[in-house]
Amino acid sequence: MPKLGAEPIRRAALVKATIETVGEAGSLDVTVAQIARRAGMSSALAHHYFGSKEQIFLAAMRAILSIYGAEVRGALATARAPRDRVRAVVMGSFAAGSFRHEAIAAWLNFYVLAQSSADARRLLHVYQRRLRSNLVHGLRPLVGARAGAVAEGLGALIDGVYIRAALVGGEPDRDAACDLVLAHLEKELEGVQ
Repeated sequence: MPKLGAEPIRRAALVKATIETVGEAGSLDVTVAQIARRAGMSSALAHHYFGSKEQIFLAAMRAILSIYGAEVRGALATARAPRDRVRAVVMGSFAAGSFRHEAIAAWLNFYVLAQSSADARRLLHVYQRRLRSNLVHGLRPLVGARAGAVAEGLGALIDGVYIRAALVGGEPDRDAACDLVLAHLEKELEGVQ
């Protein structure tokens, strides 16, 4: 009989193994057996906890989104002015815990999965709405009615940088990613105090 409290530990181990396995493969073309082996357990136990490979992957994306959210909230905690708030969202989007090879590979596969999975699509929409909301909150005092359009452009650029980083391979360049998006932000804010 397993020890009390073993399930959360095993679930976390499977989530971590999923991120690592998908990151190594670069795709969702991995098996539950590969994930479970990396986590040090049987595929039957992995299926017991999650039911399917898609559910394991969605749990992994929820974990990645939790890290991402914490990094953005941490960056926002020090932002005082609206411009600082927008910059914090951008910087948080490329923080070390989120903008790393394994997480980037998971994101690319998440975008693909969202085309065919209603659960993945819902989770992606939650992320997109939160990103847009955070950006609009900082942009509205700066650009007024254009806040929504500017936020959409910045969000698309952030997602695009992730996709490019996944396709280029190698270690992602956090500073270059931030600089690219922040340069676009500055062009949008030209003439704004």
